Amino acid sequence: MLDNQPRGTICIEDLEIGMSRYVQKQITDRDIQMFAEISTDFNPVHMDDGYARDTIFEGRIAHGMLTASLISAVIGEQLPGHGTVYLGQNLKFMAPVRPGDLVLAEVSVKEIDHSRRRVTLDCQCAVGDTVVLRGEALVLAPSRKFD
Repeated sequence: MLDNQPRGTICIEDLEIGMSRYVQKQITDRDIQMFAEISTDFNPVHMDDGYARDTIFEGRIAHGMLTASLISAVIGEQLPGHGTVYLGQNLKFMAPVRPGDLVLAEVSVKEIDHSRRRVTLDCQCAVGDTVVLRGEALVLAPSRKFD
């Protein structure tokens, strides 16, 4: 099992193409319930075993945005980390995440625009060998020049 990586800030001056960080989390029934309460998304595919069995998923699944929130956790806590401002995110949901799944969310630096403090990040979530989410984020990275 992988451990979550240290939290904090990596300023744009210290970022390099290919640098990556990750977090992993087992998705629980409690996580799904709490996310439903926060988001007000009580779609029965997330909440009702009987209903979900009769869908294309053949069982309950976690909210896609719950999985995507793990990407946000990596960006806000590790890469670039504290002080980062989200500017945009695109996501493609490729497979469901089910209660009990261990999700590995990984973010890596794709492009750096030092003059504008913009960083493009490749984002991916996987359950085992299955990629469940893929995307790209654009962020405003913290800088030592603006401390």
